[in-house]
Amino acid sequence: MARFSAQSTATVLRGAQAQPAARPAAVSLEEQRAFWREAFRIVRAETEARAAPLSSEDQIVQSMPDASPTKWHRAHVTWFFETFLVKPNAPSYREFDERFPFLFNSYYVAAGPRHARPQRGLITRPNHADVTAYRAHVDAAIEALIDTIPAAQAGEFFRILEIGLHHEHQHQELLLTDILHAFAQNPTYPAYDAGWQAPKRALSQGGYVDLPGGIHEIGHEGDGYGFDNEYPRHQTLLQDIRIARQMVSNAEWLDFIADGGYANAALWLSDGWAAVQNEGWQAPGYWIERDGGWHAMSLAGLMPVDPADPVRHVSYYEADAFARWAGKHLPSEQEWEVAARMGLLDDAFGLLWQWTRSAYLPYPGYRAADGALGEYNGKFMVSQMVLRGSSLATPAGHERVSYRNFFYPPSRWQFSGVRLVEFP
Repeated sequence: MARFSAQSTATVLRGAQAQPAARPAAVSLEEQRAFWREAFRIVRAETEARAAPLSSEDQIVQSMPDASPTKWHRAHVTWFFETFLVKPNAPSYREFDERFPFLFNSYYVAAGPRHARPQRGLITRPNHADVTAYRAHVDAAIEALIDTIPAAQAGEFFRILEIGLHHEHQHQELLLTDILHAFAQNPTYPAYDAGWQAPKRALSQGGYVDLPGGIHEIGHEGDGYGFDNEYPRHQTLLQDIRIARQMVSNAEWLDFIADGGYANAALWLSDGWAAVQNEGWQAPGYWIERDGGWHAMSLAGLMPVDPADPVRHVSYYEADAFARWAGKHLPSEQEWEVAARMGLLDDAFGLLWQWTRSAYLPYPGYRAADGALGEYNGKFMVSQMVLRGSSLATPAGHERVSYRNFFYPPSRWQFSGVRLVEFP
């Protein structure tokens, strides 16, 4: 599946050059140190590779409250390592700048006060070079700890380090989605990477395939990494359904537009119809009608809409309205996960996150961790909808079948698409 790689600054590649190998199991402490040192370097380099095509002016822009500047992303993930790993384990650590915890904390109330999220773009100073120096300062401290952490503390240290690496993966994806939104507001439609091309979907016969009902298990399994919201693994009861092998295409969405889909209130949830009216939606996010045809903003700038590509940058409200128009439904997250585990889906990973009809709620028996890290997922389990899969912006190695992404229903600046189900 297509990926951005630290080995090629902003070029979409096939492969997984930007991910570390599988984490070590029963190996010596020195082998663990070597593994985590390399994993840390790879992830940190990927962030810098994604930021490299951007100017200092690009790195400060915040185009809406839900997005953050590139410079802030680079600093925030560094603050995470400094706050949760360096300061607790290195008593002699010299803080880079005492102002940074306030500026670059995100939502961790237990970690202290923070600058207002909608005003992150107003932080012109420290500049991007200061953030680069901050990253180098904390990187040196982390690598020193990797080399010296005592055996008695190593297990917990490496556990939190792994959380930090996956946290940085998430911000690598947000870095791209946020700068794309910013560039889409620019009337010159600048390219992040002029050579970028959308990854092509897998070839198949399409259509719908049977997903047998009954009791199935979902949730994270195995020894690999999983966020706390993927636990505990548990049983779920499904009805017989048929699920689409492929995601909805631009050609199908053009039919929805031509049939007045954005003008038919009967297709929309009440809040969705309000969003259509208030925001003036007439097509997916970043679509512009020009020269007699539809174009869409992409990482390569403004490009003609390819009818064969899966539609992207649609909200939950739009996905739900399209499903009603098509006489279908969105899958539940349980249906999606079971179908993906059974290999029934084309392009489950690597193209677009796929909306489900499931509200983002805790699994049965879920308990958030104690302390500030317990704020990572649990407190957001309300008023949002689950997306499954991964997108073309997701770092290699970050996707898995149990991953639960979540956004508010109007959100459409993410690389989000639509897969349908039907009931027999």
